[in-house]
Amino acid sequence: MLAEPDEAHRDSREAGSAALRSLAVMEFVANSERSVSLTEIMLAVHLPKPTVFRILTTLEEAGMLLREPDAKRYVPGERLAILAGNVLLHSPHRSARRAILEELVERVGETCNLTIPNGHLVMYLDRVESAWPLRINLHAGSKVPLYASASGKLFLAHSPKRMRDRLLTNAPLIAHTKSTLTTLRQLELEFTSIRRNGYAIDNEEYLAGICCLAVPVTNDQDRVVAAVAVHGPVSRMSVGQAIEFLPALREAAEQISQTLDW
Repeated sequence: MLAEPDEAHRDSREAGSAALRSLAVMEFVANSERSVSLTEIMLAVHLPKPTVFRILTTLEEAGMLLREPDAKRYVPGERLAILAGNVLLHSPHRSARRAILEELVERVGETCNLTIPNGHLVMYLDRVESAWPLRINLHAGSKVPLYASASGKLFLAHSPKRMRDRLLTNAPLIAHTKSTLTTLRQLELEFTSIRRNGYAIDNEEYLAGICCLAVPVTNDQDRVVAAVAVHGPVSRMSVGQAIEFLPALREAAEQISQTLDW
């Protein structure tokens, strides 16, 4: 039996309100730099506890949010991270970002890319190859481990420790090369160095023979949300040579920060 017009309108309005409430909860969790509790969410979105609990349960079952083990605190889930990555990947600002990367490649003469964190991985938003014949098959949408890449270590270094520990605990620290850092102690020392220097290095840690340097892209709240990186074979670009590109990379990162959809 079809619903009467007034009843159908009311059901549509209620469904829309429910969707907006769920969106408000996801938005608050996604914008938080640390895991958040049910009470914090309830106060932020101005909804009663039973309603927030119901929304959180639904979002957790859908993979949009994740509840931390042994804690009643929530963080973005893998499905939400994938959604956020795809939004940026297909952003109308992509052409502007690519133009900035193309100019950067012209200046430094090596392949450059733009990445964002995506769950326990790093996702390439864009990548511009240099004119050299030696190339690596990584394209927009490709993903690499957080702990074994310059961009990934940069994101981890600037993440709250609670989130960092969760990401590293849930992802096996596999040795991709003999240079990969595979212990939490090694990585924490590296993160301290990254925060001090303002950049991260991948010295043959993911691919043997490849060196990479990454600098942060920050938003208006000075939060690291993306990274600009350069990489090349060590036969052509040593760590020292990569560091010489820092001014150009930082300038490109500042330009790109104006194009991202926060």
